[in-house]
Amino acid sequence: AGVKHRDFVAEPMGEKPVGSLAGIGEVLGKKLEDRGFDKAYVVLGQFLVLKKDEDLFWEWLKDTCGANAKQSRDCFGCLREWCDAFL
Repeated sequence: AGVKHRDFVAEPMGEKPVGSLAGIGEVLGKKLEDRGFDKAYVVLGQFLVLKKDEDLFWEWLKDTCGANAKQSRDCFGCLREWCDAFL
């Protein structure tokens, strides 16, 4: 896991911006914000609505912001590990 991933899963989410999620850079972050997913916790909500299902989350992220497989994997892993630690 990268530094961004480790930093994210190390503490409560609070009001972190969507771009703080692993796999979500400036371009994807902007696309997510434009669709109302401006905070990491809003993406977490979608992750939970999809019952932490990897395939459904990847599909949603691809459709919502054009994320590729690696970006989706990184974001999914980041949220899954955060949930394991804090939920």
